[in-house]
Amino acid sequence: MASYNQTKSRTLLQRRSSVSNMIQQALDGAAVIGITWGLVNIHSQEIGGLTNPYMIMLLLLLGILAITYDRFAIYRSNAHFLDKAFNLFKAWTLTFLVLIVLAFLAKQSEVYSRTLIAELYVIGYIVQLMLHLLVKTIYQKIVLHSHQNEKVIIVGQSRLANHLLQKISSNPWIGEQVIGCVRLPNDNEPSILSKNSSKILGDIKDLPALIDQYDIHAVYVVTPLESSRVLEDMYKAILEKHVSIHWIPDIFSLRLVNHSVREISGIPVITLSETPLIGMRLLLKSIEDVVLSCLILLAISPILLLVAIAVKLDSPGPVFFRQNRTGWSGKVFRIWKFRSMHVHQNDGGKLKQAEKNDSRVTRVGAFIRRTSLDELPQIFNVLAGNMSLVGPRPHAVQHDEEYSQRIFDYFARHNIKPGITGLAQVRGLRGETKDIDQMIQRIESDIEYINNWSVWLDISIILRTVFAITGKTAY
Repeated sequence: MASYNQTKSRTLLQRRSSVSNMIQQALDGAAVIGITWGLVNIHSQEIGGLTNPYMIMLLLLLGILAITYDRFAIYRSNAHFLDKAFNLFKAWTLTFLVLIVLAFLAKQSEVYSRTLIAELYVIGYIVQLMLHLLVKTIYQKIVLHSHQNEKVIIVGQSRLANHLLQKISSNPWIGEQVIGCVRLPNDNEPSILSKNSSKILGDIKDLPALIDQYDIHAVYVVTPLESSRVLEDMYKAILEKHVSIHWIPDIFSLRLVNHSVREISGIPVITLSETPLIGMRLLLKSIEDVVLSCLILLAISPILLLVAIAVKLDSPGPVFFRQNRTGWSGKVFRIWKFRSMHVHQNDGGKLKQAEKNDSRVTRVGAFIRRTSLDELPQIFNVLAGNMSLVGPRPHAVQHDEEYSQRIFDYFARHNIKPGITGLAQVRGLRGETKDIDQMIQRIESDIEYINNWSVWLDISIILRTVFAITGKTAY
């Protein structure tokens, strides 16, 4: 109780920073301000100088920049420079996209010079990239060459431990050297570190002596879920050695959905499953859906009218097909589709998937299913907010109940809004699912999409959909 009272006044989970990161943030901010000021002066005759609209634009730019750079971990990652350059490009581009969307929504886009905005985008990225390279180079020359790499030991032999070893060994910016590993109790896995020119130094009981022998600075403890209880005994045994102790619980035997680490009132929390649509990410997804849906609706309105007429003339019945589907967080909604089948009753009340050469499909229905035109009315579901342009395809409620009993993590796909198109669809995983393995492949793609969601991914899927829309598996 005493030790808890001593530490509860400060947070246990802290965002780490460094002097170099603070300098980098200051340089980036100064560069954006300086470039904007310089371009405004260059175009002063055209735009009238640094007027209020441009002051507002600069403030918004800096504010959005802070959010997007934090989202892409621009100042928190030790990635290789090429990865950092690509992440910087994505964050900088997303910042401008948000800025442009806000200008259109506020009906202020005509106030700003297109040339100035384009120059700021290009020059700003190049200058920031050069500044990041400069800081990295100076840091490498001054800091990394001023002392030897700190020696560390990894406790555990799992695949996650191997992944950690590779990350430390392949990234000189981390400034650490893995000496070897020690085994956990009842750990009978073959050594993964021996493949990487390292060695097993012994068992966990040997850890205190090994710390002294190799002058170890830090210990990384990678424990599977069933071995987490050994952490307390090990912690007590090496606490007096004055080494840094980092615990990495190996939770990756589970199918994780948008996992993360955060804090609640200073208490560290490991999130195993969560929707990616939180806060600013939800706003970005909503803006993307509304803006693109309005543009798409304007473009496809003639097609919607022609298909509606064709469906009505082809067979008796309504133009649209409405059905309950399960959406985000398990909420049921009514989906819009063009009717592609003759009006019929389900056998015994059981819903049957459409099959190839299905006799229930009408002549027009066969065409609009093959070209996915029957899905176009779902643009109204997107505008209503119960679907997205991109996301896991919503299945009928009855199919959800059926597959959830056969696939363990089936319902994980409901951690995000369902979509008109998705990662599974552009990979050709569409149409009838004749066996459970086909549905499992869909679910794997859906969860991969949730774990890696970004505006960039959505845009790439939309573009790929154009080429996949007439695939052989659509009927």
